[in-house]
Amino acid sequence: MFKILLAEDEINLNKILSSRLKKEGYEVYSAFDGQEAYQILLSNPIDLVVTDVMMPILDGVELTKKAREISTDIPVIMLTALSELEDKVKGFEAGADDYLSKPFAFRELILRIKALLRRYKKASEGKLTVGSSVLDYGTMTFTEDGVEIPMGKKEFSILFLLLSSPGFIFSREQILSEIWGYDSETNDRTIDTHITWIRSKISGKDFEIVTARGLGYKAVLK
Repeated sequence: MFKILLAEDEINLNKILSSRLKKEGYEVYSAFDGQEAYQILLSNPIDLVVTDVMMPILDGVELTKKAREISTDIPVIMLTALSELEDKVKGFEAGADDYLSKPFAFRELILRIKALLRRYKKASEGKLTVGSSVLDYGTMTFTEDGVEIPMGKKEFSILFLLLSSPGFIFSREQILSEIWGYDSETNDRTIDTHITWIRSKISGKDFEIVTARGLGYKAVLK
């Protein structure tokens, strides 16, 4: 079970988000100021941090900096009512991975949490092996039977994403958010085109990329 630190000084919002995150299957550590959140980070193996920017004692930017001092492998999502570019820049410079402006849809928060956890999990695991196929995330290379198959970075990233959870249907929205980012102007047609390119390059003997009509794509192992 993934452990999430939720740092939010607005008591009602903290309780609501904590309850819903628990229903999604996460173990949640709640903090109502930055210093309390920092102490939780020091004493618990946290997998991901969701932090408000404006908090008493220690704000979200400083908390993120301290989180990065503890580990570079903890993804951080910042929540804020602020929308100025300068505030976002400060957050990213402190080491935040993503930024969500209030008010936001809970589903969007969940999608971003799942995307970051997958991304960090992939980076730590490094390689995926499916039969004679090997995907090396460190070098962004795909090989079959020891032969490297030329593949663009976006193609490789999509393939790695699908094979990281065989059988799971990834919507086009999920693929867009993880590979291109939420602010990208890329559309569904771009996803479909990349899937076509991927299919043209793989042999299909170890797995295939299946279209779930009206839903998205999934990798099916053979």
